[in-house]
Amino acid sequence: MKTLFVSYRVTDLDRSLGFYSALGYAELGRVDVGHGARLVILKFPDEPAASLELVHRPGDGPVDVGSGFDHLAIQVDSLATTLETLTQAGLKPEPVQYPGGSHGPKTSWLTDPDGYRIELVEWPPGHLDGITAADFA
Repeated sequence: MKTLFVSYRVTDLDRSLGFYSALGYAELGRVDVGHGARLVILKFPDEPAASLELVHRPGDGPVDVGSGFDHLAIQVDSLATTLETLTQAGLKPEPVQYPGGSHGPKTSWLTDPDGYRIELVEWPPGHLDGITAADFA
């Protein structure tokens, strides 16, 4: 088994697509599910398959993220470059943090139009992509 993608319900599809496009996602396809509801499937250009689905159901009213969801983590090659690009696109990333100390990953946080939190992560040189069992040895 493997995780296919994360799905977010969004209040304003155009606003959310603008945000996620500025973050670097590209639209892979759309599905009309009736009654004005749509699914928009996104991926980063270097990904082989979809990684994010935006679900827009206008009849359900505004999204309430609530307290159960925490965040989506996205790996970046260069946090400094990513933050500069996002700022130029009008997004407001938070200051860089070093949650593992000066030799650990660098992170920054971003919040989408509906309140979903996104953690941007740059691994230190030599670290494998993603979190593995080696991170807990």
